[in-house]
Amino acid sequence: MTAASDGFKLPPRQRAERLSVAVVTELVELIVTGQLAEGTLLPPEGPLSEHFGVSRTVIRESAKRLEEKGLLIISQGRGTQVARSGSWNMLDPVVLSALIDNDESLGVLDELTVVRGNLEAAMAAAVAANRTPEELTRVEHALQVMRQTQHESDSFNEADVVFHLTVMELSRNRLAENITKRLYRRALESKRFHGMQYEGAFSSTLDQHALVVDAIARQDAAAAEKAMRDHIIGSWQRRRFEPSRGDAEA
Repeated sequence: MTAASDGFKLPPRQRAERLSVAVVTELVELIVTGQLAEGTLLPPEGPLSEHFGVSRTVIRESAKRLEEKGLLIISQGRGTQVARSGSWNMLDPVVLSALIDNDESLGVLDELTVVRGNLEAAMAAAVAANRTPEELTRVEHALQVMRQTQHESDSFNEADVVFHLTVMELSRNRLAENITKRLYRRALESKRFHGMQYEGAFSSTLDQHALVVDAIARQDAAAAEKAMRDHIIGSWQRRRFEPSRGDAEA
């Protein structure tokens, strides 16, 4: 073997798992955007294999993954059908990302805000009802950091997130915390979720958080619940905008 041939290396072959991930990601997007509508049959393995440039095995594995995510129904002899959206696992990272990234109408973010608002409101109520003096100190400290950073937008936004995560953690409701964190963190990655700046945004945000802290301090569960829900849903409505078709995601 020559020195030249010794120096030549074949490019690494893409692993089947990665091919499957790419196929899954594209099929999820086609489904959530309605290009593959609910109730329609997926094309046979042959045409799909040719379209994606992968083997039938990769297509089969990809379909199985989409079935696990609730997007497909695989039936022997009947083919593979796109499931109705109510069956989709919308907390799955791939599905949730596709929903938010393609949410031109903001309908998904509207729904996400309502779900998040109700869950976080319930968690705030739980904190108010059961908090210890040490836990109250943690919430008060989180608010104080927001006050100290109100003139630095990036730091203020980070402190705002920490405040909400603190309330979630102190609620001791692991299921609600897990669901809400998934929704909240993914929404934060979307430009559309941050929306428009509005006059007095920092001061009104601080005032709304202060109402939550005050209710927690007084151990008024009903007031804490209302204050948190009003803050989350109200602030979204204030910064929400009517998007144009040209709006792009981060």
